[in-house]
Amino acid sequence: MELLLELFSQAQDCLFETLVQPAMFGLGIAGFLEDGYIGTGWFLVGLLQLVLLLLVIAPLERWRPVEAVTDPGTVRTDVLYTLIHRLGLFRLVLFFSLDPLLDSAMGVLRVQGLRTLQLDDLWPGVTDNPWVSVLIYLVVFDFLNYWFHRAQHHFAWWWQLHALHHAQRQMTMWSDNRNHLLDDLLRDLFLAVAALAIGVAPGQFVAIVAFTQVSESLQHANVRLWFGAVGERFWVSPRFHRLHHGVGFGHETAPAPTGETKAVLGGHNFGVLLPWWDMLFGTADFSLRFDPTGVRNQVEQGVDYGRGFWSQQWRGLRRLWSAP
Repeated sequence: MELLLELFSQAQDCLFETLVQPAMFGLGIAGFLEDGYIGTGWFLVGLLQLVLLLLVIAPLERWRPVEAVTDPGTVRTDVLYTLIHRLGLFRLVLFFSLDPLLDSAMGVLRVQGLRTLQLDDLWPGVTDNPWVSVLIYLVVFDFLNYWFHRAQHHFAWWWQLHALHHAQRQMTMWSDNRNHLLDDLLRDLFLAVAALAIGVAPGQFVAIVAFTQVSESLQHANVRLWFGAVGERFWVSPRFHRLHHGVGFGHETAPAPTGETKAVLGGHNFGVLLPWWDMLFGTADFSLRFDPTGVRNQVEQGVDYGRGFWSQQWRGLRRLWSAP
């Protein structure tokens, strides 16, 4: 592991000093060199993620697919979403738009007496180990992600944005980043504030986000895979998460006693990495099924969520505008 970290550090240094740093000097933004170095790390992490997707998860999809891909065009749109997010283009926009405002707001709060809660200092002698510290932050962020995800399904206006993610009827390893940009903006802002509030170091934050993203890519993969009766209770599998995307099931309430499903926002299997929170708060479903994916009104009423990137983004804004 130490060797891998050293190799990554050397690659980051080389790319930054060879390409990024000269470009930043040429553009007159040398005052942001530290941020540029961090951005270089994000870019390399994204490249590594893409390599893992192509070399590990893609063969799994060919090995035991849940369904045949009959609409490759919609999958190509998901690939575009993945490239935008994993290679740092979305974060670059956030850096120039929201980061200065966020830093300013946190500075004001600290002047008012708000201090960062260093979670890894709460257990002296144990959390001094960087791997233990990252593990603690990973569990904390997963807990926050669970409730953030439930909020996306609970509030009608928010669901109008998040529904784009569920409207993919050809779910593959590329579908994780298929989100409305405004929805992604809310999530990234939420996680950034949480990271600043509990004292996550930049390197730890990158590692947590990268690890989570790779796991989420596997969860969305078109592969007939589950982790067994015990493993399913420890980590979210593609089968567990596919139920969350099931038509009329993952994004709505459980069937009523009459056998009819109420068209009320809710659902099952909100966990991002750990199914523990679903088990704890009563939203887990471990049925051994691989259901078709999509949104009920899309399948039953023909609601169009768009095919291309810009069409999907525009339709999401229109749904948000008309939301109750």
